[in-house]
Amino acid sequence: MASRPVVQQQNRGVEGVPGGIKQKNMAAEGRNRRALGDIGNMVTVRGAEGKQQQLPQVSRPLTRGFCAQLLANAQAAAADKNKKPIAVNVGGVAANQAAKVPRKQPAQKKVTVKPKPEAVIVISPDTEEEVEVKEKKSRRKAAAEDSSRKTYTATLTARSKIQDIDAGDLYNELAVVEYVEDIYKFYKEAENESRVRDYMDSQPEINVKMRAILVDWLIEVHHKFELTSETLYLTINIIDRYLAARTTSKRELQLVGISAMLIASKYEEIWAPEVNDFVCISDRAYTHQQVLEMEKRILGELEWYLTVPTLYVFLIRFIKAAAIPAAADPAMENMVYFLAELGMMNYPTMVMYCPSMIAASAVYVARCTLHKTPAWNETLKLHTGYSEAQLMDCAKLLVTCHFEAAAGQKLQVIYRKYSNPQKGGVAELPPAKFLLAPPAP
Repeated sequence: MASRPVVQQQNRGVEGVPGGIKQKNMAAEGRNRRALGDIGNMVTVRGAEGKQQQLPQVSRPLTRGFCAQLLANAQAAAADKNKKPIAVNVGGVAANQAAKVPRKQPAQKKVTVKPKPEAVIVISPDTEEEVEVKEKKSRRKAAAEDSSRKTYTATLTARSKIQDIDAGDLYNELAVVEYVEDIYKFYKEAENESRVRDYMDSQPEINVKMRAILVDWLIEVHHKFELTSETLYLTINIIDRYLAARTTSKRELQLVGISAMLIASKYEEIWAPEVNDFVCISDRAYTHQQVLEMEKRILGELEWYLTVPTLYVFLIRFIKAAAIPAAADPAMENMVYFLAELGMMNYPTMVMYCPSMIAASAVYVARCTLHKTPAWNETLKLHTGYSEAQLMDCAKLLVTCHFEAAAGQKLQVIYRKYSNPQKGGVAELPPAKFLLAPPAP
């Protein structure tokens, strides 16, 4: 209990006496110096007798590489501080002086280029012949290159005359521009499979005139029912293929016609006519059951093969090629269809020529009738596959059909149809008689 106040007084005396504060500050100062001494490698330790001893200073051997490294570090620091150079002393030697020590560079070897020995050419009679042969070969090569260049130029010139008929349908998905050339190439190969052969000799009760009357009447029925053009051309194709495969009596010929149109309507139309419509249009010459039985007979004979390249599929492509580069030409289109229907009704034309040639000839005769120049060009030749000379015989038959229709024969349905102002009255135009003239000697 008596020692407690003494301790407090001693504590207060230390804090109150100025000497106590000085000792405290000196102690702190001693610790700071010791820390600075550590940084400068001046650390001291107490000896055995209590005396302070200085540690030996660690020295690093000054090498040329080390001096260069120090100099690079000092220059980098100086660049950061306003690009002021800083001199660094290492072991009493300035770093910049150490950097000035020249390095020995390896001696560069001199490269000597030896001149190539000049070849001495000795001209002998044999070598003169070889030189002449080489010169001839070079002349032939130059001539071949010149001829190939001329051929290439001629090809480019010919191609420049061909118009791209599908350029306006690039964004029309229904035009299938990417595949249209392949599609028509397939049509040209497949049209011979469904081509009609001459069957009149195998039909004892049917002749060419009866067939023409049937086709003329079916064109009128087609017009009254307002069916599509595809239906008409497929109907005639079905009739001819059936008659070529099976003998038919005179009484059943009209039944074959309306049954074939019923099949084509079901194949092509969205809203096909009913069986009763065909019974009524035939003035009830046949019953409902007879039409269905004939429909079944025709499909069985044709083996349900209805997807065929008819005349119509070639007409739409060739008309498109004929209307280039001009826009839509209604007179041209109506004239082509007029001539095509005349050719379809004419039995010799249908038997002698394939559908693509009849379509191309109809386009050619239409251009001649409308005085289009030139009558045949490279674009039409490319897309039809026929030259003007190849079409001349078929074209003459079509011109003859046009001339006979205008002369006022009994079968006038096609002529009246295309004499209508809605069709441009193209049937009333004078036929291209100059095509019937014999060629000049």
